[in-house]
This record gives sequence, C-alpha cells and structure tokens, in this order.
Amino acid sequence: MAITLLVGCAPRQPAFERTVPLEGQSNFRDIGGYETEDGRTVKTGILYRSGELHALTNDDVQTLENLGVETVVSFLIPAEIEVRGADRVPEGTKEVALPIEAGGGLVQAVGEARITGDFSKVPADLNPRLHEMAAAEAKAQYAALIREIIAANGKPLAYHCSHGVHRTGTATAIILSAVGVPWETVREDYLLSNECRAEEIGNRTEELRLAAAETFGIAPATVDMTNINAFYILEGDYIDGTLNYIKETYDDMGTYLEKGLGLKAEEIAQLKKLLLE
Repeated sequence: MAITLLVGCAPRQPAFERTVPLEGQSNFRDIGGYETEDGRTVKTGILYRSGELHALTNDDVQTLENLGVETVVSFLIPAEIEVRGADRVPEGTKEVALPIEAGGGLVQAVGEARITGDFSKVPADLNPRLHEMAAAEAKAQYAALIREIIAANGKPLAYHCSHGVHRTGTATAIILSAVGVPWETVREDYLLSNECRAEEIGNRTEELRLAAAETFGIAPATVDMTNINAFYILEGDYIDGTLNYIKETYDDMGTYLEKGLGLKAEEIAQLKKLLLE
C-alpha cells in the first residue's frame, strides 16, 4: 500500500493527521487509518502509540483529554520511571503498568553506551534482536495490553515505552497484524518514528558523538558513528525481528496470538470488532 507523507510524520489520510502534536513528546500518533488485507480499515481515534509522557506540558495533557484518552498503558520499568518521572495524564485516567525489560545484558550495554558514547558493545544488528526479545519475553504484557484494549470497549487508549520504538513498536506490530493489516504497512508505520523523532535523533546522535570523542580522547569528526546511527535511525528490517521470531517459533501470527499470548478466538474477534470498520 503506497503511503504519502505529510510534512512531519503523518501519512496523508482524508481529514486525518496521524501524529498528534505535543510539546513534550514528538512520537505520539494514532495507529488507525490503515487498510487490512480484506479491505477493512482500522478506526481512528481509538489507539495511540507513544514515547514517554513524563515531559508533557499542561497544554499537552489537555490535548490528551480532548482526544478522550481514558487509559494509558506504560511499558516502562520502575528504574526508568525513577529517573524520568511519572506520566503526566488527564485527571481520572486509568494508568496500567505493564513493565517490559527484555534483553538483559544488552539493555545494560545500551544504558552504559548512552552515557559514554562508546557503542562498541552495541552491535549494529541490536535493533532487530531487541524486537525478537520483546516478542519472546513480553508475551504476558502484550496479552494484557490487548485485553486492556478490549476492556476499554472503544474508548481511546494510549500505550508507550521510552521512545515509542522497541517495546511499543513490537506491540503495534502485534496489534495491527492481529486485525489483518499487512506487514508492509506495519513496517511503514514503524519507520514513521524516524520522521517524528528526526530532531531528537539528530540532537542525540550529536551529543553521543561528543561524548565518544571525550571518552576516547579523539576529535569529534573522527568518531565512528556506525553503531550509534544504526541504533537511533530505524530500518524496516528492525521490526522484522518481531515477525521472524514469531514465524520461527510459532509459524504464524495467529498461532502466536493463541499459543504465545494465550488469547482466545473470541478475544481476537472482539478486538477486530472494536478496531475495524
């Protein structure tokens, strides 16, 4: 399916802008508007994917209230919340904590690299591996997310991790695939994070260049940016890590939903009923 991009990061839809402009979070966007393989369309105004919400301004919180967001699901672990702070959401919002810490030592290596700029222990192929691990290790959390969507019964729900990329990207891939959106479209949606976060990515990679230069005692212009850029600038084959794990372990998405996530056929049917038109 061809997707034309608006300025910023929103595929053009009739009277529909996918990205919700927020001062405190650049990657908050609607996952509706996509066509399924059987010609139906994912409803807009129901599900929103995002990065962390601790930095939202008062106006941002009002925007979420105007959208009617009644439930916010967070994949952040307690240590992340301790550092960043709690979500800022409208009063009365149902907040659901489904912490995901997939990757073990790899996550620790990334954390250290983000401080020192030394990405030598963060291989360029880490992103797809993180998506594989999320699909493998966070099955309970993703099943719980889908059940929260069903429980919301069509009322708007937002879900997020830190940047809205790995844990949230895998969640989105599972949800869209579950209702019949083709994988090519799932990839397109995933890659929108590059555009939504373009300014943030540019600033962050430059900060890491300077940090690496200081760590290694070299000129900034000589820093090898290969692994840094590979981590922050997404490629379509990164999210393919989710699908590869599912195919290798469960053969197909339907079996993953049933055997991996433990979802019943009637739950998937209800999800489709709520999300499709």
